[in-house]
Amino acid sequence: MVSIIYRSVQMEKLSLVLSSDNTIRLWDVNTGTHKQTFTGHTESVRDVSFSPDGRTLASGSYDKTVRLWDVVTGIHKQTLTGHTSDVRSVAFSPDGRTLASGGGSKDSIIRLWNLSTGQNIQSSTGDKNSAFSVMFSPDGQTLASYNQTDVQLWDAVTGEQKKTLKGHTHFIDSIAFSSDGRTLVSASWDRTLRLWDVNTGTLKKILKGHMSIVDGIAFSPDGQTLASASGDGTVLLWDLTSISNATNRK
Repeated sequence: MVSIIYRSVQMEKLSLVLSSDNTIRLWDVNTGTHKQTFTGHTESVRDVSFSPDGRTLASGSYDKTVRLWDVVTGIHKQTLTGHTSDVRSVAFSPDGRTLASGGGSKDSIIRLWNLSTGQNIQSSTGDKNSAFSVMFSPDGQTLASYNQTDVQLWDAVTGEQKKTLKGHTHFIDSIAFSSDGRTLVSASWDRTLRLWDVNTGTLKKILKGHMSIVDGIAFSPDGQTLASASGDGTVLLWDLTSISNATNRK
């Protein structure tokens, strides 16, 4: 199971659990109360994403569909079909009007959906590998995805691939945009983090310090600090005030 903590529109702390019985369950973290069960997928759920206003939940599944749910009532609102393999990742645009979904290895297509109509408005084909994750930049103009060792940047309006960021020597486990959208960080099993210039696609800095795979990353709101979590049991904080001299704050 995978748990995700988020803050809802009512400012409640909620935990979301993806269960092996094909359901999604919503819990109140403070009280331990089960609030909602989302039922409808016919195979296991791979990923979920909440709309910016917290009122809609999107889920991608091994059953090759994306489903949209009302968070408050649990009612199934819509099913988006078109993927020919499992849906590995889903993400809302910052304005909540568009949803991106990434397909598995037999599909490897990133689809953009107009949520007002439910129509597939763009389909972008990456390489032969899966789109393990999709993520919008803060301004909604760029979509980032990654497969095994590469990150792809796409125009979120036209679906055109803008850049491929190459350099990692092992699986990528996570990506994140800085709050201003100018920098993207990728974390890998090669024990490094790489900072990329989103506009040019150039590598700005390689951060080394972990002794095992790096599988979690997050920018501070001001973009001056980066946190990274690793299989070595540590969380490192990196000072990014000067990219060229980025250091572990320890």
